[in-house]
Amino acid sequence: MKSILLVGLGRFGRHIAEKLYELDHQVMAIDRKEERVDAVMPFVTNGQIGDSTNEDFLMSLGIGNFDVCIVAIGDDFQSSLETTSLLKEMGAKLVVSRAAGDVQAKFLLRNGADEIVYPERQLANWTAIRYSSDHIFDYIELDEEHAIFEIQVPKEWIGKTVGELDQYYGIETGGKAGALHYAGYEYCRGTDNAGAWQKQRSTEGFSYLK
Repeated sequence: MKSILLVGLGRFGRHIAEKLYELDHQVMAIDRKEERVDAVMPFVTNGQIGDSTNEDFLMSLGIGNFDVCIVAIGDDFQSSLETTSLLKEMGAKLVVSRAAGDVQAKFLLRNGADEIVYPERQLANWTAIRYSSDHIFDYIELDEEHAIFEIQVPKEWIGKTVGELDQYYGIETGGKAGALHYAGYEYCRGTDNAGAWQKQRSTEGFSYLK
């Protein structure tokens, strides 16, 4: 269980609060608008109405005690930037800030953000990849060069070991429901889906799936 400070409770922030609740984390949620704070109270440990660009207000929260500080502000980039900077100055261990694009990301990283999330871009990528293929069921981009895909097991894979798949296709695979194992001794069955680690951002490595 982690202690998390969530700043900004618009739609994105609310979804984060709900998911963190499901994951059983302790969450302090803050926003300027009372109705937003009230809306997430069933999902958070505590809520505060306040201005995250106010140093005294942030100081009162004990920033150094949180494992993660998430800046989910999406409607006021100046406030997001100031909040990010103040959190880092006050000793935040990990600051994750929301950005709409690369320019915002650069400013945030220069002013205290440790990690950047792009909600619209990441969801758009997932939607495009997931629904433009009949064989990709899920997709997680790890960085600019690596992604994990959940795919339907193609006929060509059935009866092959993990080692053989890596040798023939250059794709590292991980098992789901016992279908595959890294040891290389288990064989792929056609009744399961497989997780594939692809060393590129595109889906070209799976173009052979029929």
